[in-house]
Amino acid sequence: MTAPTSILRDEARDMPLNSLGFAKPPAQTRVVVAMSGGVDSSVVAAMLAAEGYDVIGVTLQLYDHGAALAKKGACCAGQDIHDARRVAERIGFPHYVLDYENKFRESVIEEFADAYLAGATPVPCIRCNERVKFRDLLQTARELDADCMATGHYIRRFEGAAGPELHMAADANRDQSYFLFSTTDEQLDFLRFPLGGLQSKAETRELAQKFGLAVADKPDSQDICFVPNGNYASVIEKLRPGAADPGEIVDMDGNVLGQHRGVIHYTIGQRRGLGIGGLGDPLFVVRLEPDTRRVVVGPKQALATRIVPVTEVNWLGDEPFEGEIAITARIRSTRPPRPAILRPTGPNRAEIELLDAEEGVSPGQACVFYATEGTRVLGGGWISHRRGS
Repeated sequence: MTAPTSILRDEARDMPLNSLGFAKPPAQTRVVVAMSGGVDSSVVAAMLAAEGYDVIGVTLQLYDHGAALAKKGACCAGQDIHDARRVAERIGFPHYVLDYENKFRESVIEEFADAYLAGATPVPCIRCNERVKFRDLLQTARELDADCMATGHYIRRFEGAAGPELHMAADANRDQSYFLFSTTDEQLDFLRFPLGGLQSKAETRELAQKFGLAVADKPDSQDICFVPNGNYASVIEKLRPGAADPGEIVDMDGNVLGQHRGVIHYTIGQRRGLGIGGLGDPLFVVRLEPDTRRVVVGPKQALATRIVPVTEVNWLGDEPFEGEIAITARIRSTRPPRPAILRPTGPNRAEIELLDAEEGVSPGQACVFYATEGTRVLGGGWISHRRGS
């Protein structure tokens, strides 16, 4: 005789939560693991399988398979797909490769090229997480009847009083919260990050060795996956012929100091490679003007910025997105968060006032918000244009 539904509900309510937060045994919990072929996601899959979860590995082919075969340190193509498949075969769980090449090109690569042409400095890894991995792949995981999707990102998810919260990783040197600020509440409810609590990458590699994974010593991914050898300009020239047209290098008063070989070769804050030495104090790129093909340079103090407008704000805080909110803000992935004031200027727009000026603030970069105390991520937005102090 089958037990009444009410009794089954009571039993589920009394059952302790498993490590992924579900009130049922791991064997009855299906988890899709997003596998890039690197050591991090491979360890996540092996860990969860060892705990008895119903694991399904999924790897996305994101860009040209043949071109990627010769590129080391990439993800989601060529050798990395092979490595992910080998991990699944060794551990013994199903693994699928999904062709997302068109989605990736439309959602990430095209915008990357256009942003550079507009004088911005984009962060395509954030768009990939937002528009491909945490949107399209997450939907695929739901269609596979998964209870959740796990990734190898170094970030933590905690259950708070108002629902799931996003927090920085335990290891500040590996923290990837800058690249995941656009994760929505709905996505966060479905996502899990098993590596976020580890204290170092060495722990991850030790786990890989423990599980006998061939990727245990595999180097970390470097640069942007679809940009060979970090040469952004060559990729943009292929996507947008004529993008590297030369133009003038001018000072902040408009005086011509020299010629450049294309605006796409320069970024805000750049000092080296300007080709205008011997002019006294060092000069830095302070502004790019793609419409006139001009690179504007100035002294270091001209880079200082305190007011940072942002758009496409994703707010993860419990309090309403209104008024003045004290936060710490990170405007570069390599810089620590700094004290700031967040002032919403619309439903998804805001102005960030940095209490201490930052240098090299560039349109197209992310500005990520954190709580003033603790490790919680409150969201973030995209820097839309730069204003001075």
